[in-house]
Amino acid sequence: MRSAIVVGATGLVGSALIKLLCESEEYVSITAIARRKLDYEHPKLTVKIRSFDELGEQDIDYAQELYCCLGTTMKKAGSKSEFEKVDFEYPLHIASLAKKRGIMHLIVISAMSANDNSSIYYNRVKGKLEKELITLDLPQLSIVRPSLLVGDRSEFRLGEKMGELVLNVVNPLLIGPAKKLRSIEANQVALAMKVIALHGKKEPVSIYESQELANMAMPQPEEEEEISREQLFNWSKLEQEQLPPLDDEVMFDHAKLREKEVKRNNRNIED
Repeated sequence: MRSAIVVGATGLVGSALIKLLCESEEYVSITAIARRKLDYEHPKLTVKIRSFDELGEQDIDYAQELYCCLGTTMKKAGSKSEFEKVDFEYPLHIASLAKKRGIMHLIVISAMSANDNSSIYYNRVKGKLEKELITLDLPQLSIVRPSLLVGDRSEFRLGEKMGELVLNVVNPLLIGPAKKLRSIEANQVALAMKVIALHGKKEPVSIYESQELANMAMPQPEEEEEISREQLFNWSKLEQEQLPPLDDEVMFDHAKLREKEVKRNNRNIED
């Protein structure tokens, strides 16, 4: 049985992931590290309200996996420095703490076009994060690169909502190499992250693109083949074999038993 830590548990993917792990048979304990209280409660769930600026080694317990779902937008962050703090500095610091605590697997959400040489600022920050995480030499690092995330957000984002509406129409037309541009449900990304933790690649560093995430599902348990009564007991072979007769000393012989009783009674009379 496993335990997990989820950082960024109030976001679109993080909140879906928390529910998925809590309702999973594979996990017995889930710790959410968040800046505010969650709307979700579960007996398996422990919530730690923390400021990420002050997060220390003592705040990270041991777990099999740490899922990092942190992310914001430039509009919400308000400045490039605040954006980089959430999307670069915090994940990198958390990864460093996880390594110190002996957590074997970090699974982090990046972006589809992450590239530290990109002309697009958002993609460049995500690429820089990936590069620094790889340099950190973690026991196991899985980088998840979803395309545009869709789902029920607690906050309204006009740009992403418009993109979601457009892609709902365009998605079926995106085939072949363009298929990777399709939007992806946050619930599916959460499921893919769980699949990666339990059944993913075992390399030190793995990168999962959006199309691969969209196709992931939990493996179905193999059904045990039902063994018939005829297979358990080979009646035809039993019928063909000649069973040797039991030794008469072993058999329950009533006549022999009466004979022994008569002899015992005669001895008693003679005595």
